[in-house]
Amino acid sequence: MTLPLDLIMFAALIIVILMGYPVAFSIAGVATGFALLGSALGVFDLGLMGALAQRFFAVMTNPVLTAIPLFVLMGVVLEKSRIAEELLETMGRLFGAMRGGLGVSVMLVGALLAASTGIVGATVVAMGMIALPAMLRNGYNPRLAAGMVATAGTLGQIIPPSTLLIILAEVMSSAFQQAQYAQGKFSVETISVGQTFAAALVPGLLLVVIYILYIFARAWLIPQDAPAMREQAVKPIAGEVLGSIAPPVLLIFAVLGAILGGVASPNEAASVGAIGAILLAGLRQGAPRWLIIVGAGALLVLAFAAGLAPVRLQRSDTGVLEYALAAGYTGLALLGIAAIASALFATFRRGIMLPAMGQTLVVTSMIFATILMASYFSLVFVGLGGEHRVANILTALPGGPTGALIFAMAFIFVLGFFLDFVEISVILLPLLVPPLIIMGHDPIWLAVLIAVNLQTSFLTPPFGFSLFYLRGAAPAEVTTGMIYQGVAPFICLQVVAMALIWAFPKLSTWLPNLVF
Repeated sequence: MTLPLDLIMFAALIIVILMGYPVAFSIAGVATGFALLGSALGVFDLGLMGALAQRFFAVMTNPVLTAIPLFVLMGVVLEKSRIAEELLETMGRLFGAMRGGLGVSVMLVGALLAASTGIVGATVVAMGMIALPAMLRNGYNPRLAAGMVATAGTLGQIIPPSTLLIILAEVMSSAFQQAQYAQGKFSVETISVGQTFAAALVPGLLLVVIYILYIFARAWLIPQDAPAMREQAVKPIAGEVLGSIAPPVLLIFAVLGAILGGVASPNEAASVGAIGAILLAGLRQGAPRWLIIVGAGALLVLAFAAGLAPVRLQRSDTGVLEYALAAGYTGLALLGIAAIASALFATFRRGIMLPAMGQTLVVTSMIFATILMASYFSLVFVGLGGEHRVANILTALPGGPTGALIFAMAFIFVLGFFLDFVEISVILLPLLVPPLIIMGHDPIWLAVLIAVNLQTSFLTPPFGFSLFYLRGAAPAEVTTGMIYQGVAPFICLQVVAMALIWAFPKLSTWLPNLVF
């Protein structure tokens, strides 16, 4: 009887990661060890290693994945420019007078920051340092308060644009193509980042609504858990609210509108987001207000005008009108460049840009190192016969396609207690998803279900990242046990959301079908 090296390999990876070794090195070490062991036992062909260079090159030049550094930079710059603090303070004053109002403001700010920054750690830490002490001072149950802050931070993984959805779009697209090849279809369809963003938008907003309804219900049933604000705060005027909300909302519309409208590719839209974030940060750090506003307007006009009336001066029939347009476009571009330069100068002078660039480099390197090593791992796993074993396990499960999907979702949920969403996405999903698509499950609907499931990995102890971030930012009187107890109801609410998306697939398929 031959050893099931593929299954032993997967178990060994989980054990090594849980021992605390860096993830990328753990993946590479386990893959190398089992490749050599499989070769020694005659069940693995080392010639497969010749495909590694091609795989790595494909990852590094993937036009979808190259959007990740720009989206990360956009989020980090917005976080360091203190937009989150201003939003929290304004929304807290707006809703604080009602029961559960502070909690609702945390969720709404979490949703806005999710759509504009998409960085879980930054959102949780910011709200843990600002909103959590305010809720405790006003008599909130510390468990409920901690659970709300940790959960609001995770919205950045399901509300687009998010790193999770970008990675998931690429994984699902590859899996969809594999499934079609296995079915004998060689004129294949793909799944774009825009479709994934559109599919996740309504479920993401549904989650926000579910959380807010739960907060209001708990405040009504147990008033002492979420009382009205005791502190006397001046209610913000309409201008203050608009001034706090408008910049991130405009940035969200610019990025998502460009992708969903088909105007820009994901990395082009990410560039728009990064430049927009730098302009907003510069505006808040002392750059000339008129120049930032005029420059941003010039770039916006240039984007629309160049799309509607492009100019190609190399053509032989170029006339006076074309030269006049070219001169106008050049002037708009120079205005935009001047605004960007001014914003960069202000952010460098205030010590924002260099730390933001450093953090972007660290986060991007971690993500790409994990993706590259996961590609290596999957090559060895497939070479050991793991792909066929996973497909056979899923097809042999009772209940047919539904039983296989229940097993897959439960398996992903359990792994979320121990592994990061990047590891699950790039190691496990390429093995699980193709058989599920072959069984007849819609790939876009499946992507959203998996995204909501993976979002829970940030909340599930002992290794949920939101729990770690909040533990570092929370006041001393909020214990780790309180944080774990506080997130439990919200994990259950996410399971409810998954059940709703399962029962009503139109929640995830309506918008992408409408737009695309």
